Formats: sequence, structure tokens, C-alpha cells
Amino acid sequence: MRLAKLRRKSAKTAAEAAPKRANGKAKPANEPFWRTKSLKEMSKTEWESLCDGCGRCCTVKFEDLDTGRVEFTDVACRQLDTKSCRCKNYAKRKTLVPDCIALTVRMIGKLHWLPSTCAYRLIDEGKDLHWWHPLVSGDPNSVHKAGISVRNKVVSEDDVEDAEERIVTWIK
Repeated sequence: MRLAKLRRKSAKTAAEAAPKRANGKAKPANEPFWRTKSLKEMSKTEWESLCDGCGRCCTVKFEDLDTGRVEFTDVACRQLDTKSCRCKNYAKRKTLVPDCIALTVRMIGKLHWLPSTCAYRLIDEGKDLHWWHPLVSGDPNSVHKAGISVRNKVVSEDDVEDAEERIVTWIK
């Protein structure tokens, strides 16, 4: 297996995909926004609220160059607060970590590298959010209570010499 660390791609190479709805049908007005809007149609506030705070996307990932399969590690970005599972400096994350991949609308249709539990990926694939997502549960800690987050499961990349040796299967 030949692995390459996943890195941020330039905006020129990110393709836009057609917007998708959860089931392709019109929804009643009382449905939550993630069921009635495509990712492309969401406001900045709606977009940002999709992040459940699991921290899985902030782990070091490798892509198999032969198969395209993404492998996750238990190595977290140095800017991830491993207790809160949030970025320590979200506003400056791309400056502090040049390889940080900031999710944008331009990535729609190319979110396979995100964990299968990620709201952005789920909605992009026409699926609904899980019961433990804070938007569904109403509890910002439900992602931690359900054991989905990386809290107490990862180490900082500053404390690891070889992340390739730390590939895990509990993130998919």
C-alpha cells in the first residue's frame, strides 16, 4: 500500500457538484434546514452549524495512492483541543496549519475523505443526520456521550514521530 498524507487542494481542482436533497422531494416548511436545503443552498450560519464537534476530520489522514481509500489515524492536528474537540484557533487555522482543509461549497461531491459520520458528507450523499448530532439531539455534548468524538482517543501530532504507524479502524 502506497500512502500519501492528505493535503489541501487548490480551489482550481475542486469541482462543484449538483445540489442534492435528502430524498429529492419537496419537504414541508417545518422540516429542519438540513433536510430541505442542499449544502450549496445553506447560509454560512447553517453551514457552520453542521459541524458536530467530533474532531474526526481534524485527524491526520492518508490516502492509498493505488486505491484512493482514505485511512484515518489517532493523531490529531496540533490545533485541535482534544478535550472540546474544537479548533484552538479556528479563525487562523489555515495560517497556522497550511495543510488544513477548510470545507467549502466548492468541495461538494468530493467529500469522500471525511468520516462516514460527518454531517457534510451525509447531506452531500443525500442522507439524514444521526440521532447524536447536536442539531438533532439539541445537546452539544451528545456527540461525546455517544462515543463518536475523538475526545480521549487521540494524541497531538506534536507528540508523534510517525503517524503512518497509527492508522485506526474506529474512524471510517
